[in-house]
Amino acid sequence: MKKAVLSFCLLMMPLIILAQISNPVHFKTELKTINDEMAEILFSAVIDNGWHVYSTDLGQDGPIEATFTAVKLDGAELVGKLQPRGKLTEQFDQMFGMKLRYFEGKGTFVQKIRFTKPNYAIEGYLEYGACNDEMCLPPTQVEFKANGKSPATITHAEKTENGAQGNTESAKEEERIEQELPEDSLTQDSLVETNMPTSSTTGLWTPITSELKAFSDHTDAESSAWWMIFLQGLLGGFLAILTPCVWPIIPMTVSFFLKRNKKRSKAVSEAIIYGISIVVIYLLLGLLVTLIFGASALNAISTNAVFNILIALLLVVFAASFFGAFELTLPSTWTNKIDQKSENTTGLLSIFLMAFTLTLVSFSCTGPIIGFLLVAVSTQGSIIAPTIGMLGFAIALAIPFTLFALFPSLLKSAPKSGGWMNTIKVVLGFIELAFALKFLSVADLAYGWHLLDREVFVSLWIVLFALLGIYLLGWLKFPHDDESRRTNVPQFFLGMLSLAFAVYMLPGLWGAPLKAISAFAPPMNTQDFRTAEGHLFNKTVYSGTVEAKYRDYEQGMAAALAEGKPVMIDFTGFGCVNCRKMEAAVWTDPQVQDILNNRYVLISLYVDDKTPLPEPIEVEEANGQTRTLRTVGDKWSYLQRVKVGANTQPCYVLLDPRTGKPLNALRSYDEDKDAYIKYLNTGLENYK
Repeated sequence: MKKAVLSFCLLMMPLIILAQISNPVHFKTELKTINDEMAEILFSAVIDNGWHVYSTDLGQDGPIEATFTAVKLDGAELVGKLQPRGKLTEQFDQMFGMKLRYFEGKGTFVQKIRFTKPNYAIEGYLEYGACNDEMCLPPTQVEFKANGKSPATITHAEKTENGAQGNTESAKEEERIEQELPEDSLTQDSLVETNMPTSSTTGLWTPITSELKAFSDHTDAESSAWWMIFLQGLLGGFLAILTPCVWPIIPMTVSFFLKRNKKRSKAVSEAIIYGISIVVIYLLLGLLVTLIFGASALNAISTNAVFNILIALLLVVFAASFFGAFELTLPSTWTNKIDQKSENTTGLLSIFLMAFTLTLVSFSCTGPIIGFLLVAVSTQGSIIAPTIGMLGFAIALAIPFTLFALFPSLLKSAPKSGGWMNTIKVVLGFIELAFALKFLSVADLAYGWHLLDREVFVSLWIVLFALLGIYLLGWLKFPHDDESRRTNVPQFFLGMLSLAFAVYMLPGLWGAPLKAISAFAPPMNTQDFRTAEGHLFNKTVYSGTVEAKYRDYEQGMAAALAEGKPVMIDFTGFGCVNCRKMEAAVWTDPQVQDILNNRYVLISLYVDDKTPLPEPIEVEEANGQTRTLRTVGDKWSYLQRVKVGANTQPCYVLLDPRTGKPLNALRSYDEDKDAYIKYLNTGLENYK
């Protein structure tokens, strides 16, 4: 009966949708002779952009490290351990609390061997782990086989022959990599029966990729992220308009166009060209930033400690400028030269140079906002993110010039320049100081200084927003504020909200989760002072955790069937960084905890579980090569590929235990708690 089940599962393999299988690392193997006694086994990797492959000797509590395992050594012996060769990136990881080393772009692992007999036969495999910022691969193996005569015993002709044979094998390997065939294309009777599903769980191993695809809402996450970047830029542009460097220039510029042209239509067209010129200038600025730094360097700002320290200091300088300590201005010669050229030229070039003059003159106000915007979009790692951000900023900045040119009468009702613009600058200064602490916190966690543990960070934010509220209420003044400045009604309400926000953060000093700032504050494990068991004044301030009751697929599905509950499969790994991020950011939410603990049966399957299987499982691929599943983690990784057509973690699948069919689409790394709750509730509704 088990054979029938195996046959059914194996025959369903070709139905897997290959688009879900990620293959970001491409290996080429080679046996390179050093001398008559020594040789090197080379595993050379080409790594897709955004991914990294972890190095060797990272420690038991870290992610999946690279190792070499010899299955057969006849006529040869290993010399030392597997060694990395190439440029390694070393970085402290706050989730694991240790320094990690990994390859990006390309890298090589080398295992030295010594020949002990005239003839040799070597079989083994490299096992490695790879991750990007959103997902991780399960432990992946690269097989290596070689046999022949040792260099000391072969003639020159034999060397040539063996070299040709080696090149043929290398070509075959490259062809295999290019084809990127799924590892689950198997032949019948290639699996050991004792490790596969029984007759009572036949449907549990049936591929469900087509059903999962039907659930997909075809949303484009990347497009959504770009829209958010555009909106951030738009907001920054509108704030820049209200500063004293930009607002007074608007009526002057519009009046200039209206006065120098007798025909109003000509004045309007020139004002529109002026607005378009502003957009072009800031778009070019966004492109320039991308060309200079590149997407990978911008993305490094979010993870590299030195970059975070520099950004924090830069934001402090911007904040001091907004507080009135000094003004950030470009050299006056730049402004004068551009202004003179605009006067000496005519036509479109003259208008463009006028827009460029505005850019230079307003830098003291727009510079800090642009700098903050570029820092905010740097975490996206997209090569067009800075350009999209600058597009939003420029459109917002260009709108009033065009709008007031079309409707000059609006200028009469527009607010006059005054002290309210300085107030906006000071508010922006407080916000930039708050974000400076966020970037400094990343560096503090990376180096393990413990200067900005959670309660220190929260204390500083409480002080900052309390001072902001006090300033808005008129009890605090800065050098560029008028002595007679009075609090108006909008400032009163904003001040009240700022003080209320400061009060809201107070319980965080005793360990309250503070969901509103959870994305900015250091993790809870850095909190030195917490009330016992998460209670404050006899009330619970933070809740427990989510724990999977089952780590075996068949057992968990049987239990869910008996309890009449749907199942959530959590394909995870002990060394999966992004899995821990999801658990810390999303699974700590009380509503998520309640749903997962009480309304689902949660099954966590660790794809890097090294517990040996009772017997190895030999898997023959479509290209004739074999792969051996040796551990429990190999089995769950295989299940993930077979069942859902995916191989990255974290991966969440909602299933009906009665049929083994999905209740919603696949879900991976996404820290949007509301979307996660909606995802779980949709699964519950479909189960009913």
